[in-house]
Amino acid sequence: MILNVVKQPVRAKYADEFPSLVADFVAATRAEPGCLSYDWCRSVDDPNLYVLVETFIDDAAGKVHVESAHFKTAMEQMPRWLSAAPEIIHVEIPGDTWSAVSEGA
Repeated sequence: MILNVVKQPVRAKYADEFPSLVADFVAATRAEPGCLSYDWCRSVDDPNLYVLVETFIDDAAGKVHVESAHFKTAMEQMPRWLSAAPEIIHVEIPGDTWSAVSEGA
């Protein structure tokens, strides 16, 4: 499984509308057969920072994602909405699914 966590610093004038600006991209990505999850979260400390947590079943699914038309369109649009280059953590994890948390359960 591929796990990416991406910090997206959004320009203040777009921060409130950012979820609607990326809505089509999110829907198209979630519809990809190899996408396990694709979720944006807004920072509680910085209203201009969104964090993306995305998981794909494998490298092939990640390749399909970055070669898709919706990804290319998003990459053309994002520079106008972002205030700086995104920061990313990319990890390859054995398996193909999320695990349940067992602590305290």
